Amino acid sequence: MRLTILINGPDPTVNHDYAVLWLDTEEHVWSRESHDGIDLPPWGDVHDDNGVTKLCPHSGDTPVCTLSGLRVDRDRGVAAAQGEAKWSCAAKHALTGGLWRLQAVERKSVQPENSVFPR
Repeated sequence: MRLTILINGPDPTVNHDYAVLWLDTEEHVWSRESHDGIDLPPWGDVHDDNGVTKLCPHSGDTPVCTLSGLRVDRDRGVAAAQGEAKWSCAAKHALTGGLWRLQAVERKSVQPENSVFPR
């Protein structure tokens, strides 16, 4: 199953920074599909930790972004459609906060034409 997630600041009418991410819940990987102002790596690994989804660089354990409240159950149900997001901000040398919102859910397995994930 693939989730499309939009991340932006707490007030998108003032701050237009955003990132659109695809999370593959079966492969436990994520990719950054589009962004402006929220500069996350192009892809990495997904770790679930009691209702907090941690987006880490590939083969790393330190999250570059966390999504609070995002959880997928065994029946592929998504627990929430939005929540709090925190990500690393290199310019500020600190964590920056905002919101995540579920944009789309693809329940069918999709084989990408050009995958960014090595096999």
